[in-house]
Amino acid sequence: MRGTGRRDPPTALPEHPRSAGPTRVTRCVRPPGPRLLRPAAGRSRSARSRPLSDAVAIRMTEGAHSCADHGPQEHTVADPIEPQAVPRSRAASADDPAQTRADTVKGRRGGVFALAFANIVDGFEGGLINTLFPVIRDALSLQTSALGVLVAISRFARMVLGPVWASLADRYGRKRILFIATGLWGLWTVAAGFAQNATQLFVLYTIGVLGTVASEPIANGLVVDMFDSAERGRAFGILRTTMMAASLIGTPILGQLADVENGWRYGLFALGGISVVSGVVVLLFVPEVRRVLPASTPGGGTTRFNIGDAVSLLRNRTILFMAVQVSLTTSLVLFAFFVTFWVDARGWGVADAAILMAVYMLGNVLSSFLGGLLGDRFARRFGHRGRIILMQGYLIGYAVSTVLLFQVDWGTGPAVYLAVFVTGLIASIGPPGAMLLIIGSVVPPSVVATAYALIMGFVQGGVAALFSLVFGFLGDVIGLQYLMFWLVSVPYAVNAVLWSVMYRIYPGDAAAQEMRDRQPRPAVPGPTTPDRGE
Repeated sequence: MRGTGRRDPPTALPEHPRSAGPTRVTRCVRPPGPRLLRPAAGRSRSARSRPLSDAVAIRMTEGAHSCADHGPQEHTVADPIEPQAVPRSRAASADDPAQTRADTVKGRRGGVFALAFANIVDGFEGGLINTLFPVIRDALSLQTSALGVLVAISRFARMVLGPVWASLADRYGRKRILFIATGLWGLWTVAAGFAQNATQLFVLYTIGVLGTVASEPIANGLVVDMFDSAERGRAFGILRTTMMAASLIGTPILGQLADVENGWRYGLFALGGISVVSGVVVLLFVPEVRRVLPASTPGGGTTRFNIGDAVSLLRNRTILFMAVQVSLTTSLVLFAFFVTFWVDARGWGVADAAILMAVYMLGNVLSSFLGGLLGDRFARRFGHRGRIILMQGYLIGYAVSTVLLFQVDWGTGPAVYLAVFVTGLIASIGPPGAMLLIIGSVVPPSVVATAYALIMGFVQGGVAALFSLVFGFLGDVIGLQYLMFWLVSVPYAVNAVLWSVMYRIYPGDAAAQEMRDRQPRPAVPGPTTPDRGE
């Protein structure tokens, strides 16, 4: 009480719940009288109640002895580390535990290129089959349907076994599993090069594919381990850009093996051996880091794929529509049969057709950037309807361009390269400009990763695998030129009409999610210092 000559009894301040190790602080309780220290102007009571930082605690401890003659002292516990006193890149975060140590990981940039190297090798093992299938077909007396089977095996394996490998990596260590699946597993690719008939090729290639599908999900998890959230985007960008550049350069090189006797066998031998080397590179250059997020987390997010969430997401009208319309996005099949089409339908050599494929891939890479820019522009101009307009334009444009490219014989001059490049330039506008952003705008952030995995992984991956089988078997019956029309161009045109439904459902779903996002989150109670009239 004040004005009675009695001193207030000591009151212990509550301990901050995040304190790792309490620091004992001695603070003087002055006798009644005028206060010598007052809070700075404009400082709120809540600001005065914040936990003490280490620096403040040390200064108060040092000054405790100088006020011994001021009467009784009180003891309190100060928070040993105040987050504001730590650099942002190193500050601990409940959302991103990697931030506390990401900057201390040595050799992480070299690790990214090591992971890119492993992914590139695994990708080329499937790319070699697609590029050199005409010569493999001739060597082993296969039908075009065999390419459909091989492509379907790869897609089904990626869809089913990708999460399995990721779970094994979470349990037994990512570097160790990546070395086995990407490195040592390359010996099966070497063995596939010795295949003498279709059965041997199918069996050995299937076993090899079971391992190559492991690299992408595990590499994503390692990137999350090595980089904090502020740097992961650039790290993933380096990873993807390196892989795309390697594909653009490597595809024509693979095509040159078609002019070498048994060149496809030498290609499998080389890729299998390089795969083993890539495993050693991963062991040597990818740093050892403590696991932060599951490797099965799509894209390095903080949410695992959840079956229950996936089923409940289908109650959302937009998500249900996206799952249906993605089955008509059949361009993934085109990649597998591109070289074979130009060899069978237009009489090109495999090496020249591989160069044409690289031109298409170049346009495809640029298309992704173009789609992102156009998507933002259309959204600013037309609101929620903007991305629907862009998607319909993209679908119509790709349907028309594929009709012109595959139903018209462009010869072998510059015109065909221009036509292929323009088709590639249109090919990837839709996903980054509309599809991905629409999916993310109608579901809560906690289930965005599940929505992407459901639609772009399971649904589209499964449909692409089935279409590959159909494409291969029908190709033997009616030819690839007719298939390009009925299974690529027509589905895109139908999908463009189907997207008119989105004008009725998407704006409402997006607006509803925006309202949910704007709702204030419940306040989390924090420690406060009892008001003692200061």
